[in-house]
Amino acid sequence: MDTTSFIHQSSIVDEGVSLGSGCKIWHFTHILSGSIIGNHCSFGQNCVVGPNIKMGNNCKVQNNVSIYEGVECEDDVFLGPSMVFTNVINPRAFINRREEFKKTLLKRGCSIGANVTIVCGVSIGRYAFIGAGSVVIKDVPDFALVVGNPARQIGWVDKAGLRLEFDKNGIARDSFDNTQYKLNHSTLEVIYAD
Repeated sequence: MDTTSFIHQSSIVDEGVSLGSGCKIWHFTHILSGSIIGNHCSFGQNCVVGPNIKMGNNCKVQNNVSIYEGVECEDDVFLGPSMVFTNVINPRAFINRREEFKKTLLKRGCSIGANVTIVCGVSIGRYAFIGAGSVVIKDVPDFALVVGNPARQIGWVDKAGLRLEFDKNGIARDSFDNTQYKLNHSTLEVIYAD
């Protein structure tokens, strides 16, 4: 391990973990073998990660989150406290379905609120925002704001996580970097970026 990372003495990082520089692993967290963790990631208390998950750079995982095999997080993903991933569609205690794990992809910059459940096999779009307590059962588009059970889209957010406001021409400006977007049916198109 590099000297820029911090691992609390109550936590365990198994052999065979690739841990990037500048990571912080807090109390009672366990990172299982085969997991690949990017640079500057933070794991709160009581997290279980892996085995064999891939996490990009600058991800933040809050307390009480388990990231199961089959989950992949790109850069800058935020996982709120006590949110939940599933990895099998139809689990039974008496049937081993490890070969049926479904891939779940969280794309760059998305944020998952506290107590969200993400059913396996879905993809969460870039910079999407999943409201606290939601249950995600299908793919979420880039920049979408979704809430509820089952989660439904109620708007669009910018890179800073603020709601996009569209003018009469269907154009909105990102508060974070001034990117301009145009609403085209059910997708958001970038029309100008610095």
